[in-house]
Amino acid sequence: MKACIFYHPDGYSTAGRQIMGRHAAGESFLRGFLEDGRGEEMWIQVDDADHVKAFRNTAEQLGRSEPLHVVSAANLVDLSQPGLVFHPGPDLGPQAFQRSVHGHRRWSLCGITHTTCSAAAMDAITAYTTSPLQPWDALICSSEAVRAQVIVLLEQQAAYLQERLGATRLTLPKLPVIPLGLHTDDFLFSGEQRLQSRQQLGVEENTVVVLFAGRLSFHAKAHPLAMYQALEQAARETQTTVRLLECGWHANETIRQAWADAARLAAPSLTVTWLDGLDPAQRNQAWAAADVFCSLADNIQETFGVAPLEAMAAGLPVVVSDWDGYRDSVRDGIDGFRIPTRMPPGGLGGDLAGRHALGIDSYDQYLGYTSAFVAVDVEATTRALSQLFRSPELRRRLGGNGQRRARDGFDWRVILPRYHELWQELGAIRARSPEPAQAAAGWPARLDPFTVFAGYASAPLKPDAMLRLNGADAQEALVRLEALCALVMVGYVGPMLPSTQELAAVLQAAAHGPLPARALLLAVPEARRPPMFRALLWLLKLDVLRLANDSV
Repeated sequence: MKACIFYHPDGYSTAGRQIMGRHAAGESFLRGFLEDGRGEEMWIQVDDADHVKAFRNTAEQLGRSEPLHVVSAANLVDLSQPGLVFHPGPDLGPQAFQRSVHGHRRWSLCGITHTTCSAAAMDAITAYTTSPLQPWDALICSSEAVRAQVIVLLEQQAAYLQERLGATRLTLPKLPVIPLGLHTDDFLFSGEQRLQSRQQLGVEENTVVVLFAGRLSFHAKAHPLAMYQALEQAARETQTTVRLLECGWHANETIRQAWADAARLAAPSLTVTWLDGLDPAQRNQAWAAADVFCSLADNIQETFGVAPLEAMAAGLPVVVSDWDGYRDSVRDGIDGFRIPTRMPPGGLGGDLAGRHALGIDSYDQYLGYTSAFVAVDVEATTRALSQLFRSPELRRRLGGNGQRRARDGFDWRVILPRYHELWQELGAIRARSPEPAQAAAGWPARLDPFTVFAGYASAPLKPDAMLRLNGADAQEALVRLEALCALVMVGYVGPMLPSTQELAAVLQAAAHGPLPARALLLAVPEARRPPMFRALLWLLKLDVLRLANDSV
């Protein structure tokens, strides 16, 4: 089936200095999606017309020139043609309410998890319980660990609603697990490229280069002390000269200095080289020069982790923490080593959540305080690194296994068909399902203003109200109406009105009045009578029509 992409540049671009995983994942997905769908028409939904140009530029750079269909709030119902909208995040509730204006079965919604520990993300997910999401909608979870977290959030919110409101029935979207993908060919380097990169970095022949790639954030990505300590111990035990490449970016100078200070204290014999992870040339240099990849993520901000997959695609053995999505991608002892992690049992972090909820701690503080109580096994890390330092053959074998796994299981050429299979399934569910009963208040927070504010007016206009033309001549009334509509303060409402022909027909009927409002509506087709009934109030407002003295 066709799919429409909800497009905002922030969700699909790594341009800028504050790159998060969702930016890289979104950019990689969009590239794969556009390359996969050559020859098909393209659909995007935007909130800002300026974003269309940004999408066209991206599509053209990838060789796409097919017709582009653009959907905005004004033509939202057109989404029924592609049948599905993909959103680069989990906030599907507002989209479901917008869809309800046109009918729940018109199209499917599909989102994806990235970071799920922020207040905004968790609020978006718990809102599924009270949003008009349907069984033909889905939230793609990037790892089994994330799916488990999402289920906990939904179960806890459901328990709250049952206790508070007696709610017993919930309709929720599907929660399939589909990992993030990557373009594995981007990480293939020749022997000559590897040699050249090592020479440019001044790496001697017998030096083992260990690479950490990604955001250099001790509080919101991976605390480096475990890595530093294990590298120092493994290098000393194996009598190996080790160079650590930290290819990434620091949020500020304070954090940069914190990493440097920790390395000097925990690994005084280690040579550490920083490379700018936002520079493609330096990123490639890092991947090409490395012998081993190490990432000991210990942060709830992480959900999947593409960097280990990139390392596997580059043919590197990996040493990673046994942490959320890393567990889904790295096979312990086959592609590398997964290092055990430990955290406190549930019930010991309520104060951390409460302080953040009350605004005492920022989001960054909340992440940092939480990760401070997550332990990565330094001794196990040392053993893993020592094995790799001692054996070039082990490095080659594990790296080769990982490279095949990345290519065969995680390349976008493999992952995107799983998206399409899911979208086809959602379309089939939607096609065979009846239209859900529309609640009396379809979108409670966006009700018909004439329902919400009914008590403001003296009375509503009733179908039996007797109306008459102000004057005896319908043509004269129409001319006067046209003159009034030329005023800015009158004409602005034009898009909300029936056509001139429909108004003229009603005025012609009113010339034979007084008549009940319901009788005037007979002058227009049945489908046009509701908007015409509303327009009768507008004609009363302009004194083109008047209430008869004996009006109900």
